[in-house]
Amino acid sequence: MDFSDVNARGLVLVGCGRMGGALLDGWLKGGLAARAVHVLDPHPRAELSDLGISVNGKLPADPAVLVIAVKPQMMADVLPRLSVGAETLVVSVAAGVTLGAYEAAFPAAPIVRTMPNTPAAIGQGITAIIGNARTGAAEMALAEALMSAIGRVVRLEREDQMDAVTALSGSGPAYVFHMIEAMAAAGVAEGLAPALSLALARATVAGAGALAVAEDEDPARLREAVTSPGGTTAAGLRALMDPDSGLPPLMRRTIAAAAARGRELGK
Repeated sequence: MDFSDVNARGLVLVGCGRMGGALLDGWLKGGLAARAVHVLDPHPRAELSDLGISVNGKLPADPAVLVIAVKPQMMADVLPRLSVGAETLVVSVAAGVTLGAYEAAFPAAPIVRTMPNTPAAIGQGITAIIGNARTGAAEMALAEALMSAIGRVVRLEREDQMDAVTALSGSGPAYVFHMIEAMAAAGVAEGLAPALSLALARATVAGAGALAVAEDEDPARLREAVTSPGGTTAAGLRALMDPDSGLPPLMRRTIAAAAARGRELGK
């Protein structure tokens, strides 16, 4: 990553919790100078000051980037306290807060709205980004470089796609964690010890996910490759793929509910 302009002008990070902290760690590893970072957080990590990062101090008048990584319900309190001009890229990391809300607070600024997910904590996240009309190619490239510190980045064509992204990949890790819980409980019901069943469920989901990424092909083909006609996997899939009570309609309801809530938050 080329952080030369950011190192010269500074980066302001508002909110250094789990997601903000993961981003900061990735930026520092990628070449961002600690002295260029200004963190605003009510409960900052103790080691930030030791690294040479400015914590809750005076902010640069014209930073290269302002990153807002606080919970959506905090925006009403946070945004009025911030002020940047047309030369500062504003990057949002918050579900449901629209570009319009940021444009009201920063009318002259290029703004990029992002939606990462929690695997960002280990550098395995995926982030969708969309910019406002003031955001040019250089600003989009910088936003992509910043968010790539925590994993893969994809660009959206329209902001209204963000609710679906939030419902699918933003909230998706929680669905997968619950699947692990459900698989482990089912294994216990079939006679496995709880610790063993949980270990098997965790490793199975992690391994299958890694294989799906490594193979980079239609997941239906991967499913078919491990399904012998008349075998145990086929028997399980008949229940899982039931068009009325199986996983497909359940996931449609799950993602639709999350997307609807995202739209509500954006109003």
